[in-house]
Amino acid sequence: MNYENIIFERQESVAVIKFNRPEALNAITPDVLREVNTVLDDIEGDPSLRVLILTGEGEKSFVAGADIGYMSNLSPLEARRWARDGHELMFRFEKLPIPVIACVNGFALGGGTEIALACDFVYASENAKFGQPEINLGVIPGFGGTQRLARIVGKSMAKELCMTGVMISAKEAQSIGLVNKVFPPEKLWEETMKTANLIASKGKVSLRAVKECIDRGSDMDLHKGCFMEIDAFSLCMVSPDAKEGMRAFLEKRKPEFKGELI
Repeated sequence: MNYENIIFERQESVAVIKFNRPEALNAITPDVLREVNTVLDDIEGDPSLRVLILTGEGEKSFVAGADIGYMSNLSPLEARRWARDGHELMFRFEKLPIPVIACVNGFALGGGTEIALACDFVYASENAKFGQPEINLGVIPGFGGTQRLARIVGKSMAKELCMTGVMISAKEAQSIGLVNKVFPPEKLWEETMKTANLIASKGKVSLRAVKECIDRGSDMDLHKGCFMEIDAFSLCMVSPDAKEGMRAFLEKRKPEFKGELI
């Protein structure tokens, strides 16, 4: 299927969604949200896909926020629908049963930072910029920025970023825990794919369990989170991947995980 605002590619077991509005620095519109949702339907229905990478087309921008021309004409009810649709997409990234990596190759501002926050982790180019500049427009982040940012970098740092609207470098973003690794621009895609392929070689059941336990456990107290981990661990043990992984270890060979979700 051809899309007007995104590019969808499969590279063996790795799915790639590229935001493709370079003339607008890949800014988000309702059409972008609809197309990404359609692709996620396809990804969820394809058992051969084990990792999803989100990135931006071109070298300048990952996603430079929402399209201001579109937002400037919204009524309160339309704004509520717009924010709700954005939140629903962010939750879809979080609930996707496969890992989601943000490969940030330029500006990740407003909605761009919020998309990165909804991914499982973030790799960035040295020239990437992050920020929540909504305060400069007289509004606040609307796709989860006030919530996920505070959970990742802490309340005081989240308040500073959201109240000042300043952009920070990839290195600064890494220092506060927003970004995992930073690479030279020419190495970013290679390093992201290296990690994606490494993750794709693991068992799909255990990858899903790791994602669910960490995400859900962050909202629980320690004891409840640990009991959830016990249940997930025991369920992993009955998966074909667990049988293969332990058999391969005992036989001193590399495991060949089939990737079934049960």
